[in-house]
Amino acid sequence: MPMTATTLRQQERRVLHAVGCGLRDDEIAADLAIPEDAVAGHLARILAKLGLRDRAAAIVHAFDCGLVVPGSGPRTQEVSPVPKAGPSVRISLLGPLQAWQDGRPLNLGHLRQQSVLAALALGAGRTVSRQELLDGVWGTESPLTNVVPVYIYRLRKALRTGEGPGSLIEHARCGYRLAPGAVEVDVARMERLLTDVGRADRAGEGTEVVRLCSQALDLFRGEPLAGLPGPLAEVERLRLTERRVAVMQRKAQWQLRLGRHFEAIAELFALAAAHPLNEPVAATLMRALHRSGRQTDALTVFDQARRRLAADLGVPPSRMLRQTYEMILRGDHLSTADCSAADRW
Repeated sequence: MPMTATTLRQQERRVLHAVGCGLRDDEIAADLAIPEDAVAGHLARILAKLGLRDRAAAIVHAFDCGLVVPGSGPRTQEVSPVPKAGPSVRISLLGPLQAWQDGRPLNLGHLRQQSVLAALALGAGRTVSRQELLDGVWGTESPLTNVVPVYIYRLRKALRTGEGPGSLIEHARCGYRLAPGAVEVDVARMERLLTDVGRADRAGEGTEVVRLCSQALDLFRGEPLAGLPGPLAEVERLRLTERRVAVMQRKAQWQLRLGRHFEAIAELFALAAAHPLNEPVAATLMRALHRSGRQTDALTVFDQARRRLAADLGVPPSRMLRQTYEMILRGDHLSTADCSAADRW
């Protein structure tokens, strides 16, 4: 079982502290007045005792156990950071993972490392344990060595804001989390907007619902978490894509209620093309076309959906889609409440 820094000998703790401060072996030797090869020997024993993979993992451990405090040490004593108003780092998950510091794009490393950052960003300030990170990023193909501390170390360097290497990724007894208030994540912003959408919807403020939905949809830059490996990214891709579809349906429903049929139809056609097996989307498009006097086009949408469901899934249209089709054939008036599948988030 790996030991903690408190079980190291005094000289080993001094070496670990110096490593955590970012000193090279020759600098540590000069600072502690010991031979440089002795530094290498101490570091090898430290790695063995603590069960760490390499020097990078030792640096992370020095911060995590409190041996080194962010913003202290030889590398940072003369630095006087200027406090900034609001988050200086933005992370976008609603598309390929990207991050910016004060508008400057950051290099987040290879895909597995990016998946670790995505897991922390999706945690919304919650502490994510190492086991959760292993399960979410690697699944059943866990790495042979403990690479999580190494990735955390590299991410801390990538997200550094001048306030210490560990300022944006905090360590707790159970794992890691993004420092509250230090990072702006687009998924969190989307959820805040959708909370406002719900309030406006309950108040019957249709124009405000459409405006807020448009803002939420503008946050998407493509497929969420595009290209990231791991079970967590796969599940979140599906969840966030479904979220996007639900928001587009909610927006379209209010556009129809407000008489903005042309706008709704154009966006619904694009949505149906992107999600041809989504029956609520097809039903909403059929209703929009019917209410605009385009009964033939509405029936064509049903026929295309029926053929696609049979070819791809081997199933007939759902009861909801058939009922919409039958009401159009009868010429019934279709209200926006006829299909409630998109009325819930």
